[in-house]
Amino acid sequence: MNKKRNTKDLDIDALTLAAECLKALAHPHRLQIVQLLLSGKQYSVNEIAEFCDLTQPTTSDHLRLMQRCGFLESQRDGRTVYYEVAEPHLQDIMSCMQSRFG
Repeated sequence: MNKKRNTKDLDIDALTLAAECLKALAHPHRLQIVQLLLSGKQYSVNEIAEFCDLTQPTTSDHLRLMQRCGFLESQRDGRTVYYEVAEPHLQDIMSCMQSRFG
């Protein structure tokens, strides 16, 4: 079989990184958090936890994982940490899922 590569194809290192980041999204609560944050507003950990019906520690774990992949960013205001979307392509990913599963 002749493997012809498109110049836009990702190499194996980029695909490995993409797979790791997609794994970070592969959880219903994380997708729910992304959906909430795509509204364009910043939300505190407690607001996200309440919206998703999760504990604060569990919510923080989900947020930290997605932040490590570069999907989210946070800002501290005193003792409160607010999160927002840092990766604009999350909207495309969510739109694709909504088209397929919505």
